[in-house]
Amino acid sequence: MEKSLEILLVEDSPADVRLTQEALKDINIQYNLTVVNDGEDAMTYLNKQKKIKLPDVILLDLNLPRKNGHEVMEEIKNDEIFEQIPVVVLTVSQDEEDVLKALDLKMNYYINKPVNSNRLGAVLQMINEFWVQV
Repeated sequence: MEKSLEILLVEDSPADVRLTQEALKDINIQYNLTVVNDGEDAMTYLNKQKKIKLPDVILLDLNLPRKNGHEVMEEIKNDEIFEQIPVVVLTVSQDEEDVLKALDLKMNYYINKPVNSNRLGAVLQMINEFWVQV
């Protein structure tokens, strides 16, 4: 039996959450989706999950309230427990500075919004095969 991919979606826009959920329905993998609405909640969730079950992948918006995506990514990549979790940045920003900063913080993938099932599916399938099912 195939293991479910545990996905943490960090997104403050209900419309973008719905679009991501729709894109996920179109992919052929088993998954469980947890949604948090800001960067503070993302870190609270991850810290609680340290003793339970960490997500296999984090889908992270950059423009978040309370703690932005770059700040979240920096915390994730500076924590020896979280640093191995692949981070997929989902953003409307096409600002080169945003992309370079995310690369500097060791993001794994970058997808421009709106999210479509083909791109998201390809990335999650690759993560599922190379990171999770090993």
